Amino acid sequence: MASGWICLILGFIGIFLPLLPTTPFILLTAYCFSKSSPRLHHWLINQPRLGPMIQNWEQQGSISQSAKITSTVLMIGLFSFSLLFLNFSLIIKGVLVCTGASVLCFIWTRPLPLKVRETRPSQNSHQDLGQIGSI
Repeated sequence: MASGWICLILGFIGIFLPLLPTTPFILLTAYCFSKSSPRLHHWLINQPRLGPMIQNWEQQGSISQSAKITSTVLMIGLFSFSLLFLNFSLIIKGVLVCTGASVLCFIWTRPLPLKVRETRPSQNSHQDLGQIGSI
């Protein structure tokens, strides 16, 4: 339970500090609370802002389109600032680029939540209509 509270505090601080990520700490908080306190886990997943994100991750391993876009814009901005304005060696800059690219690849390869995927038209929508007509 202590780990959950520490992660929650770090996640809250991460809202205000751009270098400290919020989402991983909130997801870790949910995991810790799920193992130590069902009451706190229930409280956390029923929060209006955090709950849907946590539930999507726990149930489907998915990330919403808006979260993917927001994280991409913020990461590119932060990494670009670091690369352009801070005096790092070429090796450190290479590590930054590889880290940023790896994290973005991870984010963009996660599926969208089912609700979003179900409302999108199918790529084979003309085939689906043909199947419906043949029933």
